[in-house]
Amino acid sequence: MTKIKIGLLLFAVTFSQLTFSQDKKETTKSENINFVENKKYVLGEISVVGTQQFSENSVKVYSGLTPGQKIKIPGDKLSSAIKRLYGTKRFSTVDVYVTKIDGETIYLEFNVTELPQLSAVKITGVSNSKAKTLKTEAELKVGEMVTDNLLVTTKNYFKKKYTDKGYLKTKVSIDTKKDTSEVNAVKMKVHLDKGTKIKIDKITFHGNEKVSDKKLRKYLKNTKRKFWGRFWKFSKYIEEEYQEDLDNLIDKYSEQGFRDARIISDTITWNDDEKTINLDITLQEGKKYYFGDIKYLGNSSYTTEQLQRFLKIQKGDVYNSKILNERVKGDGGPDSEDISSLYQNSGYLFSQVNAVETKVDNDSITVEIRIHEDDPATIKKVSVSGNEVTNDHVVYRELRTRPGQLYSKENIIRSIREISQLGFFDPENVTPDLKPNYVDKTVDIDYSVVKKGSSQIELQGGYGGGAFIGTLGLSFNNFSIRNILKKEEYKPLPMGDGQSLALRLQASRYYSTYSFSFSEPWLGGKKPKSFSFSIYNSKQYQVDYTTYSVDKSKRLNIIGLTVGLGQRLQWPDDYFTLSQAISFRQYDINQYNIGLLNFENGTGTSNNLSYSITLGRNSSGPSKIFPTTGSEFTLGGKFTLPHSLFKNIDYGNLENLAEYKTAPADSNNDGVIDSNDAMKDQYGNDISVTNTGKINQEKFRWLEYYKLTYKGKWYTPLVGKFVLMTNTELGYLGAYNSDLANIPFEKYFVGGDGLQQGQFDGREVVGLRGYENSILSGNAGGKIYNKFSMELRYPITLKPSASIYALGFLEAGNSYEDFKEFNPFDVKKSAGFGIRIFMPAFGLLGIDFGHGFDPTPFSTEKSGWQTHFIIGQQF
Repeated sequence: MTKIKIGLLLFAVTFSQLTFSQDKKETTKSENINFVENKKYVLGEISVVGTQQFSENSVKVYSGLTPGQKIKIPGDKLSSAIKRLYGTKRFSTVDVYVTKIDGETIYLEFNVTELPQLSAVKITGVSNSKAKTLKTEAELKVGEMVTDNLLVTTKNYFKKKYTDKGYLKTKVSIDTKKDTSEVNAVKMKVHLDKGTKIKIDKITFHGNEKVSDKKLRKYLKNTKRKFWGRFWKFSKYIEEEYQEDLDNLIDKYSEQGFRDARIISDTITWNDDEKTINLDITLQEGKKYYFGDIKYLGNSSYTTEQLQRFLKIQKGDVYNSKILNERVKGDGGPDSEDISSLYQNSGYLFSQVNAVETKVDNDSITVEIRIHEDDPATIKKVSVSGNEVTNDHVVYRELRTRPGQLYSKENIIRSIREISQLGFFDPENVTPDLKPNYVDKTVDIDYSVVKKGSSQIELQGGYGGGAFIGTLGLSFNNFSIRNILKKEEYKPLPMGDGQSLALRLQASRYYSTYSFSFSEPWLGGKKPKSFSFSIYNSKQYQVDYTTYSVDKSKRLNIIGLTVGLGQRLQWPDDYFTLSQAISFRQYDINQYNIGLLNFENGTGTSNNLSYSITLGRNSSGPSKIFPTTGSEFTLGGKFTLPHSLFKNIDYGNLENLAEYKTAPADSNNDGVIDSNDAMKDQYGNDISVTNTGKINQEKFRWLEYYKLTYKGKWYTPLVGKFVLMTNTELGYLGAYNSDLANIPFEKYFVGGDGLQQGQFDGREVVGLRGYENSILSGNAGGKIYNKFSMELRYPITLKPSASIYALGFLEAGNSYEDFKEFNPFDVKKSAGFGIRIFMPAFGLLGIDFGHGFDPTPFSTEKSGWQTHFIIGQQF
């Protein structure tokens, strides 16, 4: 059959030119095909030759050509068809032939050569389990088309994998063999010979006179020589890290004024043992430079003195290009104080600030800070995209950038933090998109957000102590109370206004606890004034733990109510908040021994009415779960009324008052109270017994106290993703009347995980890992406590579905009975490590392993290792 082959020249990027050549074997009668170049033909039938696993129809479909369409040869349609077939990565060659021309109709034949498929992979030289892992990592899958590129990249991948681990003499061989059991398939065999791990024996520097060898080795962060006892950093050689270290070495020289420093050569030599290498690095240090004159050009909005306060570089300082660039352009952090940020925060979006070396005189470098201020930019439009979880006004009211305002980089960073703090969006994916318009000096800002879950559910049941315990907890952090009567808004509850609603129920045969809370962060919707309300009820019954029988007539009933108001302040800055609350809690005891109050017949009532005020500042962020910058502190006070001032009662002399005395009882049961029953003093007089229960009822009918608390946290970003959290706490429980100082409520209990479980006495539980829960405060608790903590945190993942970070900690703290006993240096110390997992649906989960270095009260042995489980604790 006579046919004409259509050849394609492959250029660097695409098929760009069509040429035509006659097949010498099949065109001896080519005159029978009257082909006209660049003429449009009607495409007739397409035939396919060479397929094995592919069907002819598949090739036709992938080509995109259909009979009946007009086609120009050569032309874009045919070129695209061939590119699409190559793009499937299933063919090694694609040739096109003209087989027939019938008037205006042209018939084409696609002659293809299919690539073989991978039917099996075998890796030798390593264990079977390791081979399986390597196949997965290298993405060697059965059915993959075997190309030269696949063979090369696979070989390079395995070689690099082991050389990066220090096996510099790794050898990789790949063989392919036809698989006769399948059509056009091959088997692959990869043999790995990793050899021995190569370590660095010596690192020698030449030409360094100003900087010592010791410092230079320190600058090589990832390239270390071996010596006995090194365990914190391996001495393996990795080419990429070595080159990065060489660059870092030159950067360190530059920071010390040696701007001309360079590496003349670096060589690797092998030692005779064939297991170690030596690195020789030859340097040229050059001379040390200093800053000369520093000039400012183009500044009109700020004086030279104002700009100099940001630059903080003086004539005669050691020349440091890194510091110069950071003071001019910024260090990349949100709190960077530099000249560019100064202009960006004042509306000068289109400003440009550059530092230029203009003169080098001996060892002195003159620098010009060239400033092009341009005109201030105004914000034209602000939008939020990606919000599918809450009403727009909830997000917009938190923004610090509004239409008509001057552009401010600082306000954009603050807006990112406020959006992240809402808890509805992924803090790692709040991205501002700036669309500047230079013509009218405006800018549009669009904040792109990605939703994450914000509500939590707790549903659990268990059996313990002879009773079933059931718990239901619901927490909705984006509630909408204004839509509570609208049936169509229940999905499953009305949401979208940023309010918080929480309900928790827990019950068993022995007790029941119910709590409800609601908070509105923007009361009235126009100003950041918060309102909160909570109510609490708990009933506990007397239990005989020998038989697990319950007597519900003997019980403790607690009712609590709290109403609070908060206000975001404008001074000293709007990170400050002032919160106030009034709380009431009543303890109604009926023949129930709680071990704290000895009321008459175990029956009585104690009331706690208090007023709280808290001044706080929170600039931490951007994420609430894993803050990386900023700080947060609270300074608070809690006060009851001084009830004793309104009563004409000498509380210090109650035991001597007749109304609190009881006569001797008929102890011998003879029906007569006489000298045989009465207690006698040393003179033979009758002694009546003091009724402690009545005294306690009088003292604690209304609780009287005040509490002062300070808490502060700081977040400092370190190298890489590491963040250091430091924490200090101090609390004091005081009394207006010294005769009522020893109240059995509101005390501090230090030690353990810090979770309040089953406590009803208003105590404040202070976690101190490495020690058992509350063990550092005894049974009665303390009136003073202090605590100091340091946590080094590292994020494993911060995805919306789950945020996980690891931590190591140092802690110290203690509780004290009074100021006579108080010693801030007499603390119990601990250290350890742990992990935190936050999932939106379940809250915070974690585990800590802490080692207590000191003995606990009434013990001579140190606490040792303790395990603490964290469930639902605040951040």
